Amino acid sequence: MGAKDDMTRKLNEAFAPRRLEVIDESHLHEGHRGHRHGGETHFRINIVSQAFESKSRVERHRMINALLADEFAGRLHALAIKAQAPSEIEIESSN
Repeated sequence: MGAKDDMTRKLNEAFAPRRLEVIDESHLHEGHRGHRHGGETHFRINIVSQAFESKSRVERHRMINALLADEFAGRLHALAIKAQAPSEIEIESSN
């Protein structure tokens, strides 16, 4: 099981998201610090979960980073996060 699968499983178990995307963007960072041959070093996460309701952006990022601490201790170098509550999606949809 690769890093993407591990992160997806952990995020699903911890946050029961309504929407989740875990995207390996390592190929976009070739030659940059932290990139390793074989990828799985740079990811983007888009997640919508009730767990983020009434939490600040910083709190949401801290929740995700704490959950993925083992991945950061291993191969993971960088993580871009877009974490939203369902109410924020509903607001976006109505605009």
